Amino acid sequence: MSITVPAPDPALAAGLDCPLRVLDLDGTRLHDPLLDAHLGDIDESALADLYLDMVRVRRLDTEAFALTRQGHLVLWPPLLGQEAAQVGAARSLEQRDWVFGSYREHGFALLRGADMAEFARIWKAYAHGGWDPHEINMAPSQIIIGAQSLHGVGYAMAAKMDGSDEVALTAFGDGATSEGDVNEALVWASAFQAPVVFLCQNNQYAISEPVAVQSGGLPLALRPTGFGIPSMRVDGNDVLAMLAAGRIAVERARAGGGPTFIEAVTYRRGPHTTTDDPKRYRDEAEVEAWVAKDPIDRVERALERMGVDMDPVRAEAKVRADRLAKEFRAAAEHAEPPAAEEIFDNVYAQPSRRLERQRAEHLAFVASLAEESK
Repeated sequence: MSITVPAPDPALAAGLDCPLRVLDLDGTRLHDPLLDAHLGDIDESALADLYLDMVRVRRLDTEAFALTRQGHLVLWPPLLGQEAAQVGAARSLEQRDWVFGSYREHGFALLRGADMAEFARIWKAYAHGGWDPHEINMAPSQIIIGAQSLHGVGYAMAAKMDGSDEVALTAFGDGATSEGDVNEALVWASAFQAPVVFLCQNNQYAISEPVAVQSGGLPLALRPTGFGIPSMRVDGNDVLAMLAAGRIAVERARAGGGPTFIEAVTYRRGPHTTTDDPKRYRDEAEVEAWVAKDPIDRVERALERMGVDMDPVRAEAKVRADRLAKEFRAAAEHAEPPAAEEIFDNVYAQPSRRLERQRAEHLAFVASLAEESK
């Protein structure tokens, strides 16, 4: 396979001085020459649909957080504050495209159609991966920081070799950009012009490490340009800006233009996970400053400015969110642990003799315990 590396498109190296935005904090519609061309179909109804998406994602997140505190889930990595980054990017994809995410991509999982019962089993430690990836075109959540970037690039390269126009999106946090896996993925994506979108959700903290320590105060969107990959730095709390940036990157990849890197500047308002105490490493005044940039509130204000009566929209959002929370809670509360021998299932496509021997030894050991207890 010959390798041709075109020069980066300077039109996509945007937002480095100030993140691209089309919705101001008060809901005012701003104009951006790069993003506007990809938002022509967004009317009041389409924006209201994005609002409903974000409300459902937030409710799933808050319900799961409560379930963890109540002992029904083992762990939960909250995404509170990052709803626009995920919803906008997710809605820029077609269903045939693939998503490779970390452990915080709950918004993607929900919008791709993950079964809530399977999703709950993951966070109850009853399943390794949960959903069938081929049913929703989303790989299982990746716990190893940045590893999913290699998986996404690998899939994109395979799709290109097969002559498919599928696009892969791989999502990760700001801390992952310091990992070797992400940098290696950028090398491969650039060298083979893979149809992949790199979505970096810069939520300002890699666990307890502020992003400025990792980046020296420079935008993370500068990093991929060193690999010849064009990038956009976008207001990650602006769902329309994220939708437009995602569409630009997806269309470019599908047309054979190669990879694009999107830095979504957002904020993790909750803890890194439910085992974390963020008050130990950040000031509450900082959190409050980001609360004022809430992505859902911003869309509410935008819809009101468009003349939309928000009362029925909020009511519909509550109905849908409550239904989702009820479904997820029931799944978490009634999930049954798997049989111990299931650990041997799906290790390989075809079980090896060694694996079958280990399974037999395990079953014999369990049988011996039962015999002793008689």
